[in-house]
Amino acid sequence: QVQLVESGGGLVQPGGSLRLSCAASGVISSISAMGWYRQAPGKQRELVTTITSSGGTNYADSVKGRFTISRDNGKNTLYLQMNSLKPDDTAVYYCNADVRLLSAAMKKYWGRGTQVTVSS
Repeated sequence: QVQLVESGGGLVQPGGSLRLSCAASGVISSISAMGWYRQAPGKQRELVTTITSSGGTNYADSVKGRFTISRDNGKNTLYLQMNSLKPDDTAVYYCNADVRLLSAAMKKYWGRGTQVTVSS
C-alpha cells in the first residue's frame, strides 16, 4: 500500500508564504510525475503544478512566478513553495503521484489534502 501525506498548510495573511510538503511511503519502486492540485469551496479541483521525475515543471497561469514545485527523489517527497499568496489561493491542496509498484504496475495515488487559507 502507498500513502501520500501532505503537511504545511495553515492560515496566512495576503502576501505571505507557505511551504507544503507531501511524503510518499509504502512499497514503491519509483515515482514518475508528481503534482499539486487544489479545490476551493464550491469549485472543481484544478491543477496547480506538476513535476516530472527529471525535474520538468508545468504551472497554472494563476500561480506562475509565485509558486515553485520541487521534489526530493531520495526521500520520495514533493514540495510546493507558495509566495505572494492571495485570498484566491484559499483551497484544500492535494498532492498526487504516479507510482511504479514492485509488481511493475503503475498507479496514481492521492493525498487527503491540506487546507490553505489566505485571509487578513
